[in-house]
Amino acid sequence: MKAAINFLVLFFGLQLVNVAHAETLRDCDDCPEMVTIPAGSFEMGLNGVSPNEKPAHQVTISTFAMGKTEITQAQWKAVMGNNPSYFSACGDNCPVEMVSWTEAQEFIVKLNQKTGKQYRLPSEAEWEYACRAGGNHQFCGGDSMDAVGWHSGNKNNPTHPVAGKQANAFGLFDMNGNVSEWVQDSYHKDYTGAPVDGSAWQDDDKQRVLRGGSWNYPPQLTRAAIRFGDKPTNHFNSNGFRVVRVLP
Repeated sequence: MKAAINFLVLFFGLQLVNVAHAETLRDCDDCPEMVTIPAGSFEMGLNGVSPNEKPAHQVTISTFAMGKTEITQAQWKAVMGNNPSYFSACGDNCPVEMVSWTEAQEFIVKLNQKTGKQYRLPSEAEWEYACRAGGNHQFCGGDSMDAVGWHSGNKNNPTHPVAGKQANAFGLFDMNGNVSEWVQDSYHKDYTGAPVDGSAWQDDDKQRVLRGGSWNYPPQLTRAAIRFGDKPTNHFNSNGFRVVRVLP
C-alpha cells in the first residue's frame, strides 16, 4: 500500500512539475498567453459511446503552441475594437462569446497582422491531444468536471473568468465548459477517413466542429471526446474559441 501511495505521489508530483514549468510565450502585452504543446501520439475518440466519437484511432501530433485560456473579452477588444459578448458584464477576463467560426477567422487574420506570427484555430485532433495531455481522463485534466470546468450543474453565473478551475497537465484551463470552442475542422458524422497526422479535416463549409461543451451543458456533454457541429456563421452565447500558434 505504501509503495502504491508513493507511486501516486510521484506520478502526480511529476504532473505538477510539468504544469509549473510549461514553456509559455506571448507576442504582445494584450495577446493571448500561449503554452508550448510537445509532439506525440495519442488515441483520439472513443469506441462504444456516441457514434460520432468512433472509431478510436491513433493520431500523431507535431509540436505547436496553444492558448492557455479561451480568448477573453479583453483580448478580442484589443484586436477587433468591439465586444460582441452577450455576457459583457462578466468582464474583460471572461471568455468572449457570440462569436461565429467565421468571425474567429477574422480575429485570427488581424492577430497575425498585429504580431507578424501565424495563429490559427486548432485542428480537432490538436484540440483533443492538448485536452488529454498524455492522460485518458473523462474530462480535460481529471475525472471530476467540477474540478476542471464550469457547467450547468455548478455555475452561479453563465460564463466565468478564465483560469478559475484546475488546469490540465499541459497547463491549459477551461478546456471543458465555460464556452464551447470552435476548431478548424468541418463536421463529419464519425472519424472514418479522418487524418492521422493532426491536420484539420476540411471538405465543406456546411458545419464546423465545436469541442469541450459550455456553461449550459451537463457534465456528460462536456467530456474530452464530445463533439458537436454548427454552421460557421451562427452566433451563440455559449460559443467561443482559443487559438494555436505555429512554432517557431
